[in-house]
Amino acid sequence: MDAAAIAGRFGLGARATLSDGPVARGKQGAVWRLTTADGRWAVKVPFRHEDEAALAPAAAFQEAAAASGVPAPRIRRTAEGALFAVVDGVRLRVYEWVDLGAPDPLLDPELAGAAVAAIHRVPGAEPAAPFTDPDRWYLDPVGAERWDALITELDGAGAPFAADLAALRDELVALEAWLAPPAAPRTCHRDLMADNLLPAAGGGVCVIDWENSGPADPAQELAVVLFEYARTDPGRARALVAAYEDAGGPARLTGRGDFSMLIAQLGHITELAATDWLRPNDRSPGRAEAEAWIRETLDDPHSRDRLDGLLASLTRGG
Repeated sequence: MDAAAIAGRFGLGARATLSDGPVARGKQGAVWRLTTADGRWAVKVPFRHEDEAALAPAAAFQEAAAASGVPAPRIRRTAEGALFAVVDGVRLRVYEWVDLGAPDPLLDPELAGAAVAAIHRVPGAEPAAPFTDPDRWYLDPVGAERWDALITELDGAGAPFAADLAALRDELVALEAWLAPPAAPRTCHRDLMADNLLPAAGGGVCVIDWENSGPADPAQELAVVLFEYARTDPGRARALVAAYEDAGGPARLTGRGDFSMLIAQLGHITELAATDWLRPNDRSPGRAEAEAWIRETLDDPHSRDRLDGLLASLTRGG
């Protein structure tokens, strides 16, 4: 890609240079670093086509979040106000550069809780837009029939983790019985895993990858963050939720249904990782990557006992 052409399209300044290759890679795309006389920028190239109009609400939410004080990279638009530009045949978008640390499930829970509260207080994000088909990822079960078919296909293909998924199958199905519809939806980030709620090199945290933002129940999103950063530690769980509430977060965790987004999302992620192992692609180029991804759930599952324990640590003081 031509660094000067990218800088020109997005008005990023002179003397542009681009990193020799991607400096970061996620499940949705790869990121290059662009340096100009005006600063440093993150150039993101999605693995799949992303429709500008479809992403407009998520981009507007990210911009509103950053403007209201949420620690998030600011979007850089083209001179015409577009999110994307095509340079040398590559469709890309640009953000301000933020120096970030590695994903850390032991991130300070108070920082995590306060960041989520800030997201849930972004002006204009309530009420949420209506739910559409892509939003079902955060609401619907994978289902017993699909789990059984997937396990059979994996076993037939010799997947080394097929037996582990089969052993977890009943737990995954039982968890899906907890699913409850969102009670008070507003626009949320919807992907607040450790890969996206990161320590910032200069202190504090930074929230990245807002492309999946959309309607959700803030209590259900808070429960995702609770599991991600507390797991089996009641002290971390209480610290995270206390920081969220102290920062003005509106959600309260009161029952098993609050884990609905976590259960649906991790179920679909597990399903997706398994299908990536069967059919590698840009998201998971090799079977090793797909196996590592699915083992995040298989080796550290979000079981009913663990989720009940987290809830108990809040409702009964641990």
